[in-house]
Amino acid sequence: MAMESIIITILIGLAAGWLASVLVGGPFGLIGDIIVGLIGSVVGGYLLNMAGLSLGGGLLGAILTGTIGAVVLLLLLRLIKR
Repeated sequence: MAMESIIITILIGLAAGWLASVLVGGPFGLIGDIIVGLIGSVVGGYLLNMAGLSLGGGLLGAILTGTIGAVVLLLLLRLIKR
């Protein structure tokens, strides 16, 4: 993977994780938001694919997909934490 792709992936993960933490709440900090966003991108991509949905390509679609997955991930973490 090229360095540019890695940086873009991290920035998308940061944006998705931050949006999810704003929507759901999750005081994980900067590194935690990046990790939640990156894992959320995978989860969101899987869930949307299983539902037969696509939010389009590009940066906005990637951030929205990651945010959906990160919100689901944070909600699952809350259920497990209880």
